Amino acid sequence: MVRWAPDARERLRTAALELFAERGFAATTVPDIVLRAGLTKRTFFRHFSDKREVFFGDDEIPRLAARVLAEAPAGTAPPALVADGLRVLAEQRFEPRREEIRSARRIIDAEPSLRERDLRKQADLRDAVRQGFLARGEDELTARVLGGLTVELFQTALEAWLADDDIAPLTEHLDRVLRRMRTTLGVSGDSGGLEP
Repeated sequence: MVRWAPDARERLRTAALELFAERGFAATTVPDIVLRAGLTKRTFFRHFSDKREVFFGDDEIPRLAARVLAEAPAGTAPPALVADGLRVLAEQRFEPRREEIRSARRIIDAEPSLRERDLRKQADLRDAVRQGFLARGEDELTARVLGGLTVELFQTALEAWLADDDIAPLTEHLDRVLRRMRTTLGVSGDSGGLEP
């Protein structure tokens, strides 16, 4: 078996997703995954803490959210930061992998332990956004509200995007959910964010 490969993480992810689709999540083991990928168990555990993390990328998205908030220019309005940050996440991390994410979502939805992990990852993202806004000087209540809105906004848009057979980009779904949120909250404005 090959012990090192520059694309090991993606090979493992691809092998795992194929096996989960073929056999089901519960029936697939880490040895099955590494055999399909042509790698070792040690390589698997260098990239993933367990087979559930194949779907969730460890702390990748909360780290990305924290970085976006830390690097944003001072004085940027929080709603604009949320909208712009989610667009960056959509364009860079999700849109190029739509079919893979759609397939993974079907597996997650069918497996209770994965749904539980998905909720935990959403909570991690919510907390990363909250911490990011606290670091930018927002008060605790505002930071908590922004964290909750960010996760709900993204999850709602993501579900609509994955169910959309017209293949509209995720950013379009984000904009649609943002407009609905503004309307529901009674906020006016033509920009993509929540600001009045």
